[in-house]
Amino acid sequence: MRPSPAEIVRTLVAGRLPALAHLAHRPGPHHVRHVTDPEGRVLLLVPVVSDLAAALRPADGEADVALVLDVLDLPPAAGAPSLGRAWVSGWAARLDGDEARRAALDFAAAEPTGDLLDVGTRFHLFRFEVVEARWERADSVRRIDPGAYAEAEPDPLHPVEAELLADLADHHADQVAGYLRRQLGLADDNPGGPPRVVRIDRYGMVVAYGRPGARRRARLAFPQPVSDHAELARLLHPMLCRHAGASERSR
Repeated sequence: MRPSPAEIVRTLVAGRLPALAHLAHRPGPHHVRHVTDPEGRVLLLVPVVSDLAAALRPADGEADVALVLDVLDLPPAAGAPSLGRAWVSGWAARLDGDEARRAALDFAAAEPTGDLLDVGTRFHLFRFEVVEARWERADSVRRIDPGAYAEAEPDPLHPVEAELLADLADHHADQVAGYLRRQLGLADDNPGGPPRVVRIDRYGMVVAYGRPGARRRARLAFPQPVSDHAELARLLHPMLCRHAGASERSR
């Protein structure tokens, strides 16, 4: 198993990565602070006094502004493959009153920031429902059904992926290398050094191995998808600690 294209787009636009906003018939692009709410709608936290706020002001006779959010993945470690780029678009409208307060709670759940206390004074919240989604990777672009996008869930490990990889490399390097060699059928003296995990998600791990100039990647799936960091730790413990795994089986 592996993340679906809709899950990857939801993960990319969840709010953990920098984003650019492209507005129809307006100068730009603009850097923007954003998250997605539980339904996948995009929330933008915009300073009242800014070029972006001016660009988001509807023209006469318009209720809202067409906007495309552009998010490029930042690989969490050297040699890690990119998840690509997500483009989601819709019609952004400013929120006020109770809507703004509820949206501020959704924003805080994804990214707590004191600036949310100033919504309505120094900041405005804008929201748009995704009406078109695209996933770009390896010079190809794939359209994602908006319904599939809305139903997908962001990967729960993505916000801590870099920390997880660093922990595996810094504190469990020998156990990880041994486990990966066993799974991939590699010799202990495999050219290019020990195999290493370069990406990790709820469904499994991407492993890099081989000599420089001829690096290869393989995907190792987990027995079942994990829901959070704690479940991942429980899953990896018997995998990496062979004695612990044998002890568990003997009970």
